[in-house]
Amino acid sequence: MAYKPIIVVAGEPNSIFTEIFFKSLKNKKFKSPIILIASLNLIKLQMRKLNIKKKIRNINFLDIKNSNFDNKKINLIDINFSQKKPFDKISSRSNDYIKNCFDIALKILKKKFTDKFINGPISKKFFLEKKYLGITEYLANRTKTKKFAMLIYNKNLSVCPLTTHMPIKKVSKKIKRKLINEKVKLINNFYQKHFKLKPKIAITGLNPHCESIGNVNEDEKIIKPAIKSLANSNFNVYGPFAADTIFLKKNRKRYNVIIGMYHDQVLTPIKTLFEYDAINITLGLPFTRISPDHGPNHKMLGKNKSNPLSLVKALTFLDSKK
Repeated sequence: MAYKPIIVVAGEPNSIFTEIFFKSLKNKKFKSPIILIASLNLIKLQMRKLNIKKKIRNINFLDIKNSNFDNKKINLIDINFSQKKPFDKISSRSNDYIKNCFDIALKILKKKFTDKFINGPISKKFFLEKKYLGITEYLANRTKTKKFAMLIYNKNLSVCPLTTHMPIKKVSKKIKRKLINEKVKLINNFYQKHFKLKPKIAITGLNPHCESIGNVNEDEKIIKPAIKSLANSNFNVYGPFAADTIFLKKNRKRYNVIIGMYHDQVLTPIKTLFEYDAINITLGLPFTRISPDHGPNHKMLGKNKSNPLSLVKALTFLDSKK
């Protein structure tokens, strides 16, 4: 097999993923075989609702190395899930089903059959049940990965939040030199591995204008020394920069990546700039994991109006790697 397969976990069954998955396959031809892990019953229900006509090939994951498949049909590993209606409300009723999908995917990835993995959007409220901040942390825990990072990637500019889905009141306590060092090194390794490029990385401050009227100024005491130490170690890091101006065109064009101190500090501007033209890559895992940069979007279920661009970009990124 010239190209390793792409394993795709459909994620939350009551999401727009099925729609954008089929739109993605129609949008572009991929060299890598795509293996979908989902419920056959559910996929058929949603295909009928969305008027999608595509043949399905059942794949036995226990004998996956001896299976022959291409993208002329949907390559499906069937995970049993009973749902009478094509679309329903998101609830904890899907938790076991989603976990079973991840279990199968992780078993395949552990066998080194492939290292390409995509998961559809998951409801943090129901599936994670406050045990993890996000799927990034869930997969890091499942693979016993201690050092990891969330990279929202676009070829023109990427961003990485130092902390992920965390309440703002907790962010300042998590800002540590060690964490900044870890993210920079993971990003640097990723760009060198995939693009043979030593990235230029800008790092924002935590406080407005990198100033604080309090007794503790994290920008001066933590962030600035971390940047200086990394720069002395030959990393292309700069800052700290005020978050309200680093994304101005004349500033952002100087860098490949901007690291922010919290989620919305960098995800809000990157989504404003590129909308769906970005993908969420988890750095540090023993495989390349990508998810489309959007949620289940339950309100758009069954309307056949969702934009597949982020999933197309995710599949294209993995498809470019043998």
